[in-house]
Amino acid sequence: MELAYIPSPSRGVIHLGPIPLRGYAFCIIIGVFVAVWLGNKRWVARGGKVGTVADIAVWAVPFGLVGGRLYHVITDYELYFSEGRDWVDAFKVWQGGLGIWGAIALGAVGAWIGCRRRGIPLPAWADALAPGIAFAQAIGRWGNWFNQELYGRETHLPWALHITSSTDGRVPGYYHPTFLYESLWCVGVGFLVIWADRRFKLGHGRAFALYVASYCVGRGWIEYMRVDDAHHFLGLRLNDWTAMIVFLLAVTYFVISAKKRPGREEIVEPDTETDADASGGDTDGDDSAATAEDEPKEDADAKEADVENEVDMKKDEAESAKKG
Repeated sequence: MELAYIPSPSRGVIHLGPIPLRGYAFCIIIGVFVAVWLGNKRWVARGGKVGTVADIAVWAVPFGLVGGRLYHVITDYELYFSEGRDWVDAFKVWQGGLGIWGAIALGAVGAWIGCRRRGIPLPAWADALAPGIAFAQAIGRWGNWFNQELYGRETHLPWALHITSSTDGRVPGYYHPTFLYESLWCVGVGFLVIWADRRFKLGHGRAFALYVASYCVGRGWIEYMRVDDAHHFLGLRLNDWTAMIVFLLAVTYFVISAKKRPGREEIVEPDTETDADASGGDTDGDDSAATAEDEPKEDADAKEADVENEVDMKKDEAESAKKG
């Protein structure tokens, strides 16, 4: 008999009348709110404006969800398009299946669009969001707990995860809670990025690169423990190869960026008030120009008055001479 273990929920959805409330969806939503909230605080601390992070997240989040789902469906296509499977299930995101690699890649495209519309640099925005994304992943991983999925090899450790479902090929038993391992790792990554950013004043996308690289390190060994079906190349799971490649890209970017653009951005978001002041200065210039145009007219009027006075004086002298 097991003395201690992590129990699995008996179900991952609660029905509020006809409305299903799914634990997986709640974890994703809460994670997004945490990322935007923390990202906003960091953005404002860097000199940005309140609300900018949320405005760009309106673009980044939908793109990220689509990208995460596409990556999962493409890399696990047999779950949806093989014999006996229903391809409609590919659209059922609430059943689980969001690949972080696709979510970050396509989410970055959405963020790029949002940043261009606001006229701000994407790397600076990504640096502000980096630790929040890590914390969002930590929260989102608990959605796998609700769905009883993505666990590791069998174990009898005190923190083993008790799987009770037998659907989709699951075998009830006690397994490594890889969802918990990754959740804790992401929390550590988030705090690492916050510390390094404060200590070394990371800028120009390097805080985000640090998040990506450090996440990949943890994902590599956690992925190695998982037992769910996955494609393998040269003895390693596809996600292991992806983690190694992305890690190298992130480290390369970090090193090159540090050499070419050291330090942190001084201005991360254009100041519209300054622009308004500048346009106000132009208005003053127009007024000065108008005044300058009026000055010649006033001089002409003064000269004309002098000529009239001189003519009147000559008339008066002529009349005085006649009388004399």
